[in-house]
Amino acid sequence: MTETALILIDVQRGFDDPGFWGPRNNPGAEANIKALLDAWQERRLPVVLVHHDSPKPDSPLRPGQPGNDFKPELDGARPDLVFGKQVNSAFLGDVDLDAWLRKRGIASFVLAGIQTNFCCETTARMGGNLGYDVTFALDATFTFDLPEASADELYRVTAANLANQFATVKSTKDILAGLS
Repeated sequence: MTETALILIDVQRGFDDPGFWGPRNNPGAEANIKALLDAWQERRLPVVLVHHDSPKPDSPLRPGQPGNDFKPELDGARPDLVFGKQVNSAFLGDVDLDAWLRKRGIASFVLAGIQTNFCCETTARMGGNLGYDVTFALDATFTFDLPEASADELYRVTAANLANQFATVKSTKDILAGLS
């Protein structure tokens, strides 16, 4: 039986700027991210932390800016791998995530982080296309309103896009119950 990795996407302080991003949904996301991280570390399962290194000069996620740092919920994390990316998918980052997972015999992962409909959804889709068993911890993600749709609408559409095609969409509670 192979281990299931936890991949946390872009859990960065720069997303705490409502003036830059606008209104968000799911205020409980960080608590769920922390619960997943704690459970994985307690069981000594693989943890991957990915951060977005924006090349845009006005982005709070630019390297060297305080917003590029991980949020406090990741303080004390002992990740097996940490790397940056400049695009939506963690599979196209500074590290070959696919090769790293395969070298370790990891065929499944749980995905959580920021933003639901961008980097998290894109990574889940690519993971599914690459043949991984992906579990998407929907309530351990959040996103922001767009002019075309509210954050809650985007959240629901992401769940519908992923379900039964690219990933299994579950709550943090159900994921944690499956670990026991």
